[in-house]
Amino acid sequence: MLPSLPLKIDLFAIIILLGVVQGFFLAFFFLTTKQGNKVAHRYLGLFLFAMAFAITEVLMGYTNYTFQTLYLVDMAEPLNFTVAPLSFLYIQTYITERFTKAQLLHFIPFFAYLVYMSVLFYPLPDIPHYNSYLYAFHPDMARVPCDYAEGEWYYWFKHHINDLMFAHMVVYLVASFYVVIKAFRKDGLPLNSNQNPKLSWSRNQAVSLASIVIIFLIIKITFIHDLGDHIIAGHITLIIYAISFSVISRSKFFHDEQAKAVKKYEKSSLTTDIQDNVLDKLTEVMNTEKPFMNDNFSLPGLAKMLAVSPHHLSQILNEKLGQSFFDYTATYRIKEAQQLLASPEYTHIKIEEIAEMVGYNSKSAFNTSFKKIVGQTPSQFRIQK
Repeated sequence: MLPSLPLKIDLFAIIILLGVVQGFFLAFFFLTTKQGNKVAHRYLGLFLFAMAFAITEVLMGYTNYTFQTLYLVDMAEPLNFTVAPLSFLYIQTYITERFTKAQLLHFIPFFAYLVYMSVLFYPLPDIPHYNSYLYAFHPDMARVPCDYAEGEWYYWFKHHINDLMFAHMVVYLVASFYVVIKAFRKDGLPLNSNQNPKLSWSRNQAVSLASIVIIFLIIKITFIHDLGDHIIAGHITLIIYAISFSVISRSKFFHDEQAKAVKKYEKSSLTTDIQDNVLDKLTEVMNTEKPFMNDNFSLPGLAKMLAVSPHHLSQILNEKLGQSFFDYTATYRIKEAQQLLASPEYTHIKIEEIAEMVGYNSKSAFNTSFKKIVGQTPSQFRIQK
């Protein structure tokens, strides 16, 4: 019988348990919802599931319950390589509404480490698992001698898992902020702007990932082994509940319509007459020059054509049309695509080519926008016409 310790329940254990329950509940919610941006919501659901599973293992280790379930030691470790990629992919697909098979390549480190652990660690008997648990959570307890060759070169990856995880998270953190900053610039907005709810939400998710990376670094520097993991788990619990609060407080969370923003434009110099004049000119430009058919079409570029600031143009779209620049652009592009798909002159043109003709450089993004606006896929629309 291997030495063990009694079950420990304290405030941290309760907090983490609440995070586990809420995390799995929220993950199920996003994984099963049929509303809104399904691809992005699936990624968010998987992100929450991975975090909930990870802090479940921390809870078991922190409360000493792992002594009773040694076969589960480090079972969540491979999932740590999915947290940052899932957060990045959620932000990317939430902004672009685009899914590609290439996104699956981001999970190669997860599968590689899962195979690695399945071959070299998981099949081992209880004693190596017991010693590994003691090393992580109870380094003051004496380990049991065994034939586990932990000094062999092929265990280098497991011994440096924290370093690898940190580097992995930093890479995806940088990528996440790159995507967010690029989207803000395309919309002609500063990074701290809350004018576009979709972009501000995406920015906040990138900040949440940054907070995890910073807390992870501080804890790993401050504590030896995994003794501070309960603090990381507590922080993740706060993030899970922050997401839950946002879902509850935003009654139109699954809709991408730009909320009408009256207060944020209170100090604007635009009068109703100016707005109407700009809107008339905008409609004329969009219908005659069709700048939206250029894949480099942007809010600053359109504002320059109308001789107004990007901020004022965004205000007009919000207040007069109740749309964001992205939604406004999609409306024109899809309307143009409908005309091309219904025209006998373009029956020989592939849908991918029509997507490019109206300004899309991705078939998946075109299909997503088309179905969202028309209620059918481009193929279904073409057949009916």
